[in-house]
Amino acid sequence: MAGYRAEDDYDYLFKVVLIGDSGVGKSNLLSRFTRNEFNLESKSTIGVEFATRSLNVDGKVIKAQIWDTAGQERYRAITSAYYRGAVGALLVYDVTRRTTFENVERWLKELRDHTDPNIVVMLIGNKSDLRHLVAIPTDDGREFAEKESLYFMETSALEATNVESAFAEVLTQIYRIVSKKAVETGDDAAAAASAPGKGEKINIKDDVSAMKRPGCCSN
Repeated sequence: MAGYRAEDDYDYLFKVVLIGDSGVGKSNLLSRFTRNEFNLESKSTIGVEFATRSLNVDGKVIKAQIWDTAGQERYRAITSAYYRGAVGALLVYDVTRRTTFENVERWLKELRDHTDPNIVVMLIGNKSDLRHLVAIPTDDGREFAEKESLYFMETSALEATNVESAFAEVLTQIYRIVSKKAVETGDDAAAAASAPGKGEKINIKDDVSAMKRPGCCSN
């Protein structure tokens, strides 16, 4: 087909948001996952930006549209549009800065206020490469994740540690919830009818809590 581009060939499109305080490394997590880049001189994100990347999950091509915004209070007016349609989230703190971990609870509340309560959420302790400066022990992050039924992982955007795994886990869990619904219809025609069209964003309404394994995927 004339003008057809391989990057448009995907089965599902999932919107995932990055949230957390400014300076925790959200933009570098995004650039590491989507472009395999890291910028030591990166500045605070102004407003909103997003990038995309496709992954193969169970034989299906999943295109992730990942949104990133600054954590500063003055950009909070974009909240509603930023969260709208999101089916996954990475909630990021900096393992070397205690205040960024203390603010995780507020970010989680804001996320849940603006999205479906069953959104797939991964708690991320970023900058794990700065081991000598760590202020939040792994067990603290894992404990909070278990309490709130979140997935959990420590990452380093600088060293590319667990970045791929974190995004892939969130996208895989979203996909499995969607595909499980299709299978439960009981026949191929109904399953096909329940599957989204190419490029349709998926809103997860049911069955997510049963899929979650609190504290999963800690390093």
